[in-house]
Amino acid sequence: MRVIVRTVSELCITVGTVIVLFVVYVLYWTGVRADSVMDDQIDALQEQWAQESVRPRVSGATHGEPFAIMYIPRLGFTWNKPVLEGTGTDTLKKGLGHYTATARLGQQGNFSVAGHRRTYGDPFKDFPKLRRGDAVVLTDGATWFTYRIDKGPYKTVPGDVAVIDPVPRASGYTRPGRYLTLTTCEPEWGHSHRLIVWAHLDSTQPVEAGQPEALRR
Repeated sequence: MRVIVRTVSELCITVGTVIVLFVVYVLYWTGVRADSVMDDQIDALQEQWAQESVRPRVSGATHGEPFAIMYIPRLGFTWNKPVLEGTGTDTLKKGLGHYTATARLGQQGNFSVAGHRRTYGDPFKDFPKLRRGDAVVLTDGATWFTYRIDKGPYKTVPGDVAVIDPVPRASGYTRPGRYLTLTTCEPEWGHSHRLIVWAHLDSTQPVEAGQPEALRR
């Protein structure tokens, strides 16, 4: 009987250790790797923009490749993430993902972007902090695009694809415009629902003019 009890106890300890190691991997190691990958994506973009005489435009983006950098001051003035084309699993491990069927950056329609709430760098961990009037700033290397949030975070289900329509459902918009949609998972460690934020394009300016006002401390 003692042997059985000891064996069960050792088994429980082993299982517990494995669970702890798995949690450490999910919480820490995937985040460290993802942060490094995202930094590499941003560095590569900035180097490319600096070297090319004709700066890249979002229309030339290929699936899985970065084409823009996003800044959200509400999430911290050091918060910046690469935006890649597509929303596949491998793509979202490297940064934020642009829904390929939606509008291009700064263009008429609904430029829609997805990101992980947790794991792989936790890019949208603080998504619920976003508020109406907050700035979401992006650059493609040639132009700064400043969007202003109008509504959100709005909770819905994963199958609600109308949230990324050209005139997104429940956004409050009633006619075509230049919009931005951000999506992430809800709850924080689950994926049964989605959180949505909608914004409109407020202003643009060439990179040569310096950073937009929203990014100035």
